[in-house]
Amino acid sequence: MTAACRESSLLFHAADGSELPLLIFEPGAGTPPRAGIVLFHGGALREGSADGLAPHCRQLASHGIFAGSAGYRLLGPGGAASIDDCIADVRWAIDQFARVAAVRGLEASHLASGGSSAGAHLAIVAALTPPAATAAPRAGTAALVALNPAGSNLRSFEPAAQRRLERQVGIAPGRLIEYSLIELVRPGNPPMQIHHGTRDEVEPIDSVRQFRDAMVRSGNECVLIESVFEKGQALRLSRVQAR
Repeated sequence: MTAACRESSLLFHAADGSELPLLIFEPGAGTPPRAGIVLFHGGALREGSADGLAPHCRQLASHGIFAGSAGYRLLGPGGAASIDDCIADVRWAIDQFARVAAVRGLEASHLASGGSSAGAHLAIVAALTPPAATAAPRAGTAALVALNPAGSNLRSFEPAAQRRLERQVGIAPGRLIEYSLIELVRPGNPPMQIHHGTRDEVEPIDSVRQFRDAMVRSGNECVLIESVFEKGQALRLSRVQAR
């Protein structure tokens, strides 16, 4: 049985001034948080909400982690004109989470960010690139946790698929590679832990392994935990790390 956690919510201002939710999950009374992490949901930038990762945050809080799940504007009716709007909102959410965590006594060196699928991609891009606008905060994060991240190696897509994705996320032709995670690898990137399924049909495991290997070659800490499904057997986790 997991320990109870304290839950609350607040609103933070998105890059365009609109209000977005930040759900907060704290360890039970009398348990000071050991570290903190803010997560961002998946949904191909068009679906999902902060509630989607609430179960993950509750589990984290039950183990002494100060956790948050934040929303961001979505493409289409959700208010985002392009993926750049989503990334800007993620930056503001990380900044707000850091402020809330500081009140709980957590320093920036004990904070991480991450998410699932498209949300993981947004968190990584925000952490590995400078803000596009000087008014936007830099996504200060000491570590990253990515659950089945998207966009590991967008250069591997056929040209037609790249153009299609550019239209879908609202960016100009030829810009897609700017959002490919493997292209953002530099020495000094934050340490990262990735969880990914070997049979993920959206993001091939080979692309994630290539990204992991590029991180390690650049001297960064990057651990990939692969979820391996075998016929007739339960899910087992194997920790795979480049040597």
